[in-house]
Amino acid sequence: MISINNVQPLSSESLFELLKTEFPAYINEQLRSNLAIEFAHVSGIVNISFPEIIDGNAYTITVGDNSLEITDHTTEGTYNTELLEHYLVEFLTLKAG
Repeated sequence: MISINNVQPLSSESLFELLKTEFPAYINEQLRSNLAIEFAHVSGIVNISFPEIIDGNAYTITVGDNSLEITDHTTEGTYNTELLEHYLVEFLTLKAG
């Protein structure tokens, strides 16, 4: 689990909207790709999936008052999940930190 300070602070609703509107362009620019990304939001949790390359939910972000907790649900050897995680953490640090 990775923890990022939620300095802004972002609510789960605002994080969900931010991810939907800005994260796909951000990660696709970094990777020079055109990945499909899906998001789901329930209460204080946002799920992120990459359906073309990873089966099921890839990451869960739990939104707290002071931090964002990222849980990795990917398995070893699936695509390049370390790179996906790196850019997700970088994006969240830019937006929440």
